[in-house]
Amino acid sequence: MIRKFLAFAALAVIVASCGGNGNVNEEQVITEDVQIEAPMIAIGEFDSKAGEFVEKEVVVEGIVDHVCKHGGKKLFLVSEEGDLHVESDERFDESLAGSEVVVKGVVKEFRIDEAYCLKMEEDNIQSHKKGETDEDLYEMKMAQIQEYRDSMKTAGVDHLSFYSLAYVSLEVKDKVEEQ
Repeated sequence: MIRKFLAFAALAVIVASCGGNGNVNEEQVITEDVQIEAPMIAIGEFDSKAGEFVEKEVVVEGIVDHVCKHGGKKLFLVSEEGDLHVESDERFDESLAGSEVVVKGVVKEFRIDEAYCLKMEEDNIQSHKKGETDEDLYEMKMAQIQEYRDSMKTAGVDHLSFYSLAYVSLEVKDKVEEQ
């Protein structure tokens, strides 16, 4: 009796696991570990295409112009067509300067809109009132804020976007010889 029950239970498990009707349901599909490659963006096209890839991984290729001396967590990548800032939570090795590299990173967007301009303006006014900034710096910051507003108005947009790349990985291709 127990054998018949076990045989019936085994048959039920087999039928249930096969789906019984030959159709594969979504729960039964086993996927392979597929590595998805990030799209390559030329540095010269980065600013114009980055908006399509905000918070997504991309790959760029260029020459490391320099690694930021203040903390080493930023590098400046250049090509004949443009430049790009790459930021990291970790320090970059200063020996990367002059190297041709391929960088994978996540596109980050920094937006400047009217609310941001108002906050900058208020901070600048308060800083100046407290004597933390001199007249020249105060005027320079006010001019920059006005330039942001003028740029938005001229472009007919409600914000300006500035893009950077948050470091994921880096591969050194070659050290470029100084000429």
